[in-house]
Amino acid sequence: MSEDGPDGRTRAAVDAWESVFRLQATMLRRFAAQDVWGGLSVREYDVLYTLARCGGRSRLGELSEDAYLPQPSLSRLVDRLAAQGLLTREPDPRDGRGVVVVLTPEGAARQREIGGRHAAGIAREFAGLSAQELTELTRLCAKLLPG
Repeated sequence: MSEDGPDGRTRAAVDAWESVFRLQATMLRRFAAQDVWGGLSVREYDVLYTLARCGGRSRLGELSEDAYLPQPSLSRLVDRLAAQGLLTREPDPRDGRGVVVVLTPEGAARQREIGGRHAAGIAREFAGLSAQELTELTRLCAKLLPG
């Protein structure tokens, strides 16, 4: 069997993966360097954004999955954001042992404010692609994601 595998696609798949990985790493560095975060880290903002996408509340375990963060790391982020009044922890009404994380009105406002600036930065980074190319990129990425 050659390096390209039985169907000749292995090298192309590896090249595609390397491109996606490098793009993500580059974009994350660029976004982190932007002066849009209003005193939050990118990860702290991402927790606010993820909660906003979930209707403003989520069980801690589900939020961990949705934000792609291990639960111990997420718990520390939640504590920091709660100390700033951006979210609260409440007992889970379905399971008294669980915790629901709730976005406060201040947290929702902060997420929208930062999100607007971040969206403008994203648009600048992707300005080299046409609307059709952006749609195709979105379609291809979605095709590789589970669900």
